[in-house]
Amino acid sequence: MKRAAFALILTILPLGAGAQDVAQQYNDYPTAARADYVFACMATNGRSRQVLEQCACSIDEIASILPYERYLQAETVLSMRRTGGERMAVFNSAVAAQALVVDLRRAQAEAEVICF
Repeated sequence: MKRAAFALILTILPLGAGAQDVAQQYNDYPTAARADYVFACMATNGRSRQVLEQCACSIDEIASILPYERYLQAETVLSMRRTGGERMAVFNSAVAAQALVVDLRRAQAEAEVICF
């Protein structure tokens, strides 16, 4: 009986580790990045408990759609566009930069529909 229970535990244990790897793959956003998003979202939408939950939901949805690396790249493009100037013109016209922003905007729109 003990051997059967031990064998069952040994077969389940790798499944848990695999599930953890998958969860970590979809949870690649650092806590600080999530908090920054929630703070900015609350500054825009209000500072209530309901808005906190909606903003947290929103970044969770974005994270499920867009890997953190692409999110970071899109945020960088948007930041550079706000800077302006001749040197930053490439961020306004480059196809790759535009694709990053389009992906982020799509993820934000989906998150808004789900969370707000």
